[in-house]
Amino acid sequence: MVRLKNRYLLVNILYPDLEKNQSKSDIPDIVTFNQPTTDALSAQTLLQGIRAEVADLFGDYGSGAIADSLSVKYLSTATSTFILRVSRTHYRIVWAALSLMNTVPVRKGKNCVFRVVRVSGTIRKAEEEAIRRAREIILKARRESAENGEAILGKILGNGGKLGDSTKDVLMVDRSDSEDEEVSDADG
Repeated sequence: MVRLKNRYLLVNILYPDLEKNQSKSDIPDIVTFNQPTTDALSAQTLLQGIRAEVADLFGDYGSGAIADSLSVKYLSTATSTFILRVSRTHYRIVWAALSLMNTVPVRKGKNCVFRVVRVSGTIRKAEEEAIRRAREIILKARRESAENGEAILGKILGNGGKLGDSTKDVLMVDRSDSEDEEVSDADG
């Protein structure tokens, strides 16, 4: 018995075009680029879009090459991530089609970029990479929002974005014991 060998493509959908109302907002750029995809995107519509792009690029040969082996194993619209399974000999055809797709394959789909993040021989490694990347994006977004928050707070305080000097002055003030008692009585 011959075993069919497959490749698993981990793909992220990125939205590099900033809308006019989002360009000046406090949302971190990494969140804007990795925003959730519309719920109208399903595994079937994704496969139809990929097959149509393969047919446009490679004609009948490409369509026939991927007809039996192409399938969506995982699709998350919340993280804009999906995993495709395709035969090992023809995964480059699907990769090329994904690279040239520029909209989400739904009605009135947004402009986007399909980025193949990892090609793996097992679905397990593709899933682990998807989890690692999701955690990385969350950490980057937190870091970026914290930096923006400090800059906004610095503008409010009037220090030109530098918080260090004013917070040190406040923390280094020494009070006597009688003032501590008055403060504790007032608080509680």
